[in-house]
Amino acid sequence: MLITSLIFLIFLTPVFAEQIPDYNNPYAPIFTDKPVYSWTDKVKMTILAPSWNSDRYQIDSIGGDEDHPIKISTGSHSLEPYRFTETEVNSGIFTGEVTLTGFPHDTDGDGISDTTPRTNGSGPTSGFLETDRDSSMTISFKFANGVVLVDSVPIKWNIGQIQFSEENYLSDKTASIRVIDPDLNLNPKSLDQVLIHVTSDSDHSGIEVSATETSESSGIFVGTISFSQNHSSSGNRLFAMPGNTIFAKYDDFTLPTPYSISDKLEIKTITTVDSSIPALQRLTSLPISLSDSFGNNLTSFSANDQIQIVGTVSNEQNFKQKFVYLFQVKDETNSVVSVSWIQSEIFENQKLDVSQSWIPAEPGKYTIETYVWSSLINITPLSPSLSKSIIVK
Repeated sequence: MLITSLIFLIFLTPVFAEQIPDYNNPYAPIFTDKPVYSWTDKVKMTILAPSWNSDRYQIDSIGGDEDHPIKISTGSHSLEPYRFTETEVNSGIFTGEVTLTGFPHDTDGDGISDTTPRTNGSGPTSGFLETDRDSSMTISFKFANGVVLVDSVPIKWNIGQIQFSEENYLSDKTASIRVIDPDLNLNPKSLDQVLIHVTSDSDHSGIEVSATETSESSGIFVGTISFSQNHSSSGNRLFAMPGNTIFAKYDDFTLPTPYSISDKLEIKTITTVDSSIPALQRLTSLPISLSDSFGNNLTSFSANDQIQIVGTVSNEQNFKQKFVYLFQVKDETNSVVSVSWIQSEIFENQKLDVSQSWIPAEPGKYTIETYVWSSLINITPLSPSLSKSIIVK
């Protein structure tokens, strides 16, 4: 019973760290919050050093003196000594932060450098450190004379990404565009922005959209646009007709090797926009009428006489619509004896007559069919097909 009580007491009693570091058995592993950093990232560092928890009742610090300094360096730039502080009383866990400040470089092609390189600060969160494009950051802690604990992490530029939130949009919806580029997180203490150029098949000039970073150091930027079919592009509104392809792009001026520092790459993506009106309801096709060459209605039909087939299309949408009106005539064996079509465009709230002539070669029963499609290549019916049967004598 006594042994059980002693074991229970050991597990419940706090175990405090040594007050004097064991220089013969150094233990102070170094960790960073990311495995790889970009050139202007904020770097969060942790040193697990229980033996440097010298006062169990106060917040301790390490690295800020000349005897046991912490040094943080990138290439020819360094911060030393740099102080880390304990996360809480008696934790034995020490943390510090450094903001990388890059080097002079134009990230958007306007000819002006967008960075403020500098190296200063003594910790635990006040440090700024210059770095190159492809480099590394080294954290070293002098645990004892001749004993230096070291960790290093790479610093690299990245090829950015751009994407629409959807593969296609309805014309009455807004579209979200996302840029993922850690290199454009130029200030990890504020929200950065990226300009995106957006165009459509109907507007090749397009608009410039400002995408804002989702959080202070995310490196993810989001912008939104809306579509218009009856107003020109302006602000975040893009003129785009249903069926258009939408293009979004930005220029990446921060490319990793083997690209040179002066290179740029066009990062782009596409989506499509379609009408919010169901395809078969976009146009109305009225029953066809049949007339002679002078426009007089016909009630009887003879072989070798010209018949004018007249169709009517109306557009009740608030934007113009391209269409193909196809005429097809079949005989009583269901064989096609005539095909013709008209390719046109109808404005909003307009009614339009279309016609084609046909001369029946032989008497018999014929069926005249009409179709209204978006085009002859990418066929999308814009209204139900119609048919009419006649007897030719």
